[in-house]
Amino acid sequence: MKALRTREEWEREERERLAPYAVRSADSLGRVVPEVEHPYRSAFQRDRDRIVHARAFRRLEYKTQVFVHHEGDHYRNRLTHTLEGAQIARTVARALRLNEDLAEAVILAHDLGHPPFGHAGERVLAELLRGDGGFDHNRQTLRIVDLLEERYPGFRGLNLTFETREGILKHGCRWEHPLPVPPRGAQPSLEAQVADRCDEIAYTNHDLDDGLRSELIGLGQLAEVPLWRDAHGDVCARMPDAGAGVKVAQTIAGLINRLVGDLVESTAARLTAAAPADVAALRAQPQRLLGYSPGLEKSLRELKDFLYRNLYHHPHVIATNQRAERVLADLWKVYRGDPERLPPHVRARFGEDGDTRAVADYVAGMTDRFALAEHRRLVGDDAGL
Repeated sequence: MKALRTREEWEREERERLAPYAVRSADSLGRVVPEVEHPYRSAFQRDRDRIVHARAFRRLEYKTQVFVHHEGDHYRNRLTHTLEGAQIARTVARALRLNEDLAEAVILAHDLGHPPFGHAGERVLAELLRGDGGFDHNRQTLRIVDLLEERYPGFRGLNLTFETREGILKHGCRWEHPLPVPPRGAQPSLEAQVADRCDEIAYTNHDLDDGLRSELIGLGQLAEVPLWRDAHGDVCARMPDAGAGVKVAQTIAGLINRLVGDLVESTAARLTAAAPADVAALRAQPQRLLGYSPGLEKSLRELKDFLYRNLYHHPHVIATNQRAERVLADLWKVYRGDPERLPPHVRARFGEDGDTRAVADYVAGMTDRFALAEHRRLVGDDAGL
């Protein structure tokens, strides 16, 4: 056995190991700006590494998932959510003989465009930019990886592959973008579909965990949700003497295992029936082949509905979101009213990107704590956060 494995050898192993409908790194449609290939890393491994080393990736540590960072050290933030999702995606991709590196790259990048304060921040920016190009976090993620990261001399952004950029877009590109955008076929790659579903598995389960830790939701309420009730009942029967915290942790683990198991087994059955011969045949499918069994799909929807009603719309969360919305609206007003309050590097982009979009990029890139610090500096208070 050779001590060194080159990129070419890795690509050969992919051809032998992956399913025929999996995306092979050697078959990538390439990058907007052509580059010399790396001697040891595949194209998608290189994408993954560029994402992890990006400034936008580090900033996820102080961006809200559900709870603002100072509400507790044990709650998830956008970074820990992303890492949990990436581990689940690797498991699913490996089980289905897909390209783990591509699935991981897509999910590691998927939340880079989230503004401070999570979906509350996104709502504010979407409203402020109504009629001016709009805002959503998938669009912003593409702007970050294509334009806003500054790490290389020959191009703006990270110059990721077609396949990773396609997975980031999720719903396609319905807006003007300075660089060529991957066209959408009937279906995205299975790896992109895996990233999307595993994002859902991760946030559903860790938001449950954080909701219970915060005591905004309780075990009594969850007993009304069949998927939780069954999983928690199984844990209590198997380990009656365990502490309440251990039972909750084991229930969360059991839910993830059940969702992942059903996802890979149901998807494998559909793939066997459809028998796509290659990636092109997979993309041409009239419906997505990756998904749960009908019964589990219904049960998961009930669990997500519970979270929307009882956690995401809890009075505490709503009040926090309203204060966060005020922070971003105030900052926007200050920056638009007096551009001299902006850093020079933001004003320098007015000519190329337009002043409105440059300000939006700056505000969207803020962490929660930086936005609060700026609000205190420019407005004089912390909006109660």
